[in-house]
Amino acid sequence: GVLGSGDFARSLAIRLVCSGFKVVVGSRNPKRKAGLFPSAAEVTFQAEAVKKTDIIFVAVFREHYSTLCDLADVLAGKILVDVSNNTEINHHKESNAEYLASLFPACTVVKGFNVISAWTLQSGARDGNKQVLICSNNQEAKRIVAEIAQVMGFTPVDMGCMSSACEIENIPLRLLPAWKIPIFLALGLFLCFFTYNLVRQVIHPYIREQKNKFYKIPIEVVNTTLPCVAYVMLSLVYLPGVLAASSQLYYGTKYRRFPDWLDQWLQHRKQIGLLSFFCAALHAVYSLCLPMRRSHRYLLIETAVKQ
Repeated sequence: GVLGSGDFARSLAIRLVCSGFKVVVGSRNPKRKAGLFPSAAEVTFQAEAVKKTDIIFVAVFREHYSTLCDLADVLAGKILVDVSNNTEINHHKESNAEYLASLFPACTVVKGFNVISAWTLQSGARDGNKQVLICSNNQEAKRIVAEIAQVMGFTPVDMGCMSSACEIENIPLRLLPAWKIPIFLALGLFLCFFTYNLVRQVIHPYIREQKNKFYKIPIEVVNTTLPCVAYVMLSLVYLPGVLAASSQLYYGTKYRRFPDWLDQWLQHRKQIGLLSFFCAALHAVYSLCLPMRRSHRYLLIETAVKQ
């Protein structure tokens, strides 16, 4: 069973149907939402869907959990799979799964499928993350949900008891924050090198020799700046590893904890390396623009000579 009629609920129903499961979708407006789901899935009212199923994916927001309280008697003894996420890390004192378990103490709650996107569900496990993180206080319920994940083509990962739900819900929110420091670092380096090249190639000739070279700003100045940023960022990928190795050699052990600044640096190496590659790729694109601009200038000169 699937409670909810949003994008994730629809993608989940599609994946379950394609995996050979019989799916019943519970919606408050089944007639209006029926066209969004595959024809093999039965779309009915929430109460009817709960009566017909034993394993129910709760695909509604935390704020709407209370709307399901009227179904508490019918939900008793069933397995509820909480797939929700938060908008901020540690936004609530307790995880969504623990909150759902407190509202329905007669049910068995399993946290899972929240790290899988709607796109991955529709495309299958071949495209996107394959791991489904699962946690619950009931081992049998975890085994059942893990088997469903395997049939759907995913790899279930047992994360332990329900206390791990908060950590699982924070995982999707840590993707973009991991890029914050590397992006600011790249922008800072770009600004420094761009300012230096602007002064050296444009402003200095204009002040000393009265030469107007401001046309170089959008192409040549940027193209000179990008490889500088790429080289420095690439060096910042390898430098923390050298410092970490030197630290281990100095203290004679690999079990001593690194300083916080070095630890954070090591964790951001992948993002720094990808940004370095991005700058190098932009440099290649800008380099292709230079001969195009020069050829256009020669065409203008040739036209002027003919006239």
